[in-house]
Amino acid sequence: MLAYLRGRVVHKDEESAVVEANGLGYEVFFCEPSLEALGPEGSSVEIFIAESISMYGGTALYGFLSREEKKLFDLLRDAVPNTGAKKAMDYLGKAVKSMPDFTSAVAAKDLKRLTAIFGFTAKTADKLISALKDKLPQAGTAGAGLPPASGAYMQAMNALTALGFRAGEAREALEEAAAEAGGAASAETIIRLALKRLSPK
Repeated sequence: MLAYLRGRVVHKDEESAVVEANGLGYEVFFCEPSLEALGPEGSSVEIFIAESISMYGGTALYGFLSREEKKLFDLLRDAVPNTGAKKAMDYLGKAVKSMPDFTSAVAAKDLKRLTAIFGFTAKTADKLISALKDKLPQAGTAGAGLPPASGAYMQAMNALTALGFRAGEAREALEEAAAEAGGAASAETIIRLALKRLSPK
């Protein structure tokens, strides 16, 4: 079983990349954020691989930039009902916006955060919570004195993602802003401090 590739990107399209390793070219499918992060054609890459046998025959390769991504993909495919490899990649593409936030939202059964921040439908979010709530690793809080499910955190995260910031970078800025402001700070204060960290110097 193929589990890892190190090589060079020789071609990219909307869903996959061809990675050359030891003279062989492998077509590997990625979720959209990972494909973007892979770099342009000619880039050197190291990726983890999951194989999936197609219902029409043949084997498809799915690629991940970290072991954590691959573990979450395996969990989504194996634990969520009626989820094959392609659908698991669609779910992963939303979850990798910020994997710590995704984990904490599922653990907290926070349907609103899964729909508002990650873009899952309410039906899918409910299905993910039911399937994964006891299977994901425990996540820490989303900032000093600012629990992931708190109103201030939700308001601040929604505001920053609405402005176009990625959930991962928004989360980092919120953690720093919350540590500076203290746990009793309002959402407006947290947003203002986070924007200072996110704005170009």
